[in-house]
Amino acid sequence: MYFAGKRYWLVGASEGLGLALAQALAAEGAKVILSARDPERLAEACGKVPRASAVVVDVADGLSVKAAVAEVGAVDGMVFLAGVYWPMTAQTVDAVQLEAMCDVNFTGCARVVAAVLPAMVARGAGHLVITGSLSGFRGLPGALGYAASKAGVMVLAESLYADLRGSGVRVQLANPGFIRTRLTAKNDFSMPFLMEPEQAAAEMLALMKSGRFKRSFPRVFSWVFRGSQLLPDWLYYRIFAPKKAS
Repeated sequence: MYFAGKRYWLVGASEGLGLALAQALAAEGAKVILSARDPERLAEACGKVPRASAVVVDVADGLSVKAAVAEVGAVDGMVFLAGVYWPMTAQTVDAVQLEAMCDVNFTGCARVVAAVLPAMVARGAGHLVITGSLSGFRGLPGALGYAASKAGVMVLAESLYADLRGSGVRVQLANPGFIRTRLTAKNDFSMPFLMEPEQAAAEMLALMKSGRFKRSFPRVFSWVFRGSQLLPDWLYYRIFAPKKAS
């Protein structure tokens, strides 16, 4: 997979993993278009990426997505990295934050994919890269909203891959673990195998260069989540969500 001269639209790229991946793609010769909600952060990010341009978009707003797609124009690839996160349990549920996680992380992804996909299908070429999460493999305590939205994103990618095999439109799914960002700074628990954004971007770039459909990383940490799918419910919840003493 060669990126030189190709146009890639990165949605959710003003900081963290998105910005690091934009820099990595630019180093490979790609022309990148960065998008996010905050114009100031976006402008600052573009100053750190050679040949980059900026298009403001709010993925939770259908009209904003439609306008951004028109401004961006034809692209060779789209990488969806946008996301919001608040730690949340069933006992501390916040309706506004829960809805925002679903609407940005999952429905926002669906909006952008639906906006760029028809042109790719029509010309029989394109590249969609969707960012899932290790938290999306199975329900986790304290991840109400985030885990569910990422699970939806992952199944969306799997369905796209199933439909588009052999069509010329490549679909890939990246499932990272903990990355040091503003979002994970909200966590008050230990985060094993915490990655810097540049490390995670290198993993995503390796996936994008490969012929594989998906990559879950860090590899050793991902075995915990992938292996958990094989456990019966009674054992899984005993390990990952033991009952609290009353």
